[in-house]
Amino acid sequence: MAWSAEQRVKEMGLVIPDYSDPPYGERYATMKAFHHLGRTLTISGITPEDRQGNKVFPGRVGETVTLEQGYEAARYAAINVLGLIRFAVGSLDEVSAFIRTLTFVCVAPDFTDVNLVTNGAADLFVEVFGPRIGRSTSAGIGVTSLSGNNVFEMVTVVETRHPAPEVDDED
Repeated sequence: MAWSAEQRVKEMGLVIPDYSDPPYGERYATMKAFHHLGRTLTISGITPEDRQGNKVFPGRVGETVTLEQGYEAARYAAINVLGLIRFAVGSLDEVSAFIRTLTFVCVAPDFTDVNLVTNGAADLFVEVFGPRIGRSTSAGIGVTSLSGNNVFEMVTVVETRHPAPEVDDED
């Protein structure tokens, strides 16, 4: 039987947010939730917060947030990424590869284990999609501030099984 990310999400008991209502992105900036060109789907920056804007472990790792809490926040953000993938292409089973994740962790100046925090997201993608599809190239960057006092943010690029539909340029 072929691997199904949708089935794996059910088995894991994950609750994936619905980004269709209200639309993603309006709270922070003039931006779009995703860009789908050809078979490349780029997901805008996602943070660990629920649909009402409640943040998971706000602050800085190494000050007000522990390493373990940072890992959980990264995992929460990754679940939000799954919601935007579904919103963009209809099903997690449409993903054929994770190409890249670019992650930002808000840290105290002396905190250097950024990779251990970002593994929260990376581990979730491998658990849901398996190592062949879910493992990506990645960069994790420690920063001193993120919007809304979030502890974590990530940009994700995936490859889809089918290309984006053609769009009329006059729309």
